[in-house]
Amino acid sequence: MSQKILLNSKEIDIILHRLACQLVENHTNFENTVLIGIQPRGVFLAKRIEEILKTEYDISGVKSGQLDITFYRDDFRRGEKPLEANKTRIEFVVEDKRVVFIDDVLYTGRSIRSALTAIQSFGRPREIELLTLIDRRFSRHLPIQPDYNGRQVDAINEEKVKVNWKENEGEDMVYLIS
Repeated sequence: MSQKILLNSKEIDIILHRLACQLVENHTNFENTVLIGIQPRGVFLAKRIEEILKTEYDISGVKSGQLDITFYRDDFRRGEKPLEANKTRIEFVVEDKRVVFIDDVLYTGRSIRSALTAIQSFGRPREIELLTLIDRRFSRHLPIQPDYNGRQVDAINEEKVKVNWKENEGEDMVYLIS
């Protein structure tokens, strides 16, 4: 098994600032916009984006939450061992809001489909957008595309994309593992 660095810490930081800037361009004051990190790994990205919006663009009052999709997945009963759910933390109603789903890697699109179903429990959003750090564009099973994308990666066959976050693995790095 070999691994190749796709993005280092500095490149990730540049991408995060670009993504935050794109959000500001499209959402201005975030009065009717909420950011939702998809558990587990999209939460790290969502927190980073939220922090940049607050510190670099002086946008206060950004509403953000965490959405667990475990029991909305179409494969949650297929494994040998039972899946453990993460925590959903959405302390606001999404009714008539612009929701931005945030996840680290867009692969088959099935996680986003699950998130689309799960969010309905919190109201009916006016609009839903998707922000991803990595888009594995040739692996899609569903017609789902990101509105905001850090980097497209052409991973093929059994190659995997692994995103490490300082908060979890002690480093900011994206690897292609084959």
